[in-house]
Amino acid sequence: MVVSVDGPAARPVPAGTVGAARGRTRRRDALRGLLGAAAALALAPLVAASRPARRRDGPREAAFDEIYLGRRLLGRLVPSAGAAGAGRWEITVDGRPLHLMRRADGTWLSMVDHYRSYADPLDAVRAAVDELGPGQMLRAAATGRHTHLGGHHGLHP
Repeated sequence: MVVSVDGPAARPVPAGTVGAARGRTRRRDALRGLLGAAAALALAPLVAASRPARRRDGPREAAFDEIYLGRRLLGRLVPSAGAAGAGRWEITVDGRPLHLMRRADGTWLSMVDHYRSYADPLDAVRAAVDELGPGQMLRAAATGRHTHLGGHHGLHP
């Protein structure tokens, strides 16, 4: 029998009972965690489907005409001939064409600022103007050549 210094004697605990109870608690907690994770995975598609779909087909409108940092930005969506595509954007900055590309995730990038993606064409054009700076212009379109290849990366000194 074990006797405590400042109180009555403690009852002896049979060997193996403390560890077994602790082991069952750990297994029970692990099982609860696994069931909770499985329930969350099962409900995730339902929660995602209940939210309104975000539209990434294009910008706020099918055309824009604005002055941004003293530059005139013109853009319009030209419908494609076939039913497969949504069309392409014709964009000019101060009357000079700017080529935009659509990424697989639905975002846009320009040939001036092709390291970042933007949610819509207007945001991509504004970022290109930011990148150009006040004294630089886009290179004028050359017949039969891609304007974004060569020299000053589409910039005209």
